Amino acid sequence: MDCGCGRSPTGKCVGWHSLSDDEYKEKLKDYEKKEGQAKEEHSRND
Repeated sequence: MDCGCGRSPTGKCVGWHSLSDDEYKEKLKDYEKKEGQAKEEHSRND
């Protein structure tokens, strides 16, 4: 399902529409950290 609130980092609804601004910022920070770790691990496996 596409994201209508604009908060999803993937463009698909991840349920972040009801988060407060502070909760959203924390979730986004965690997401970006995990994505960075996944990309780093992927580049090590290449």
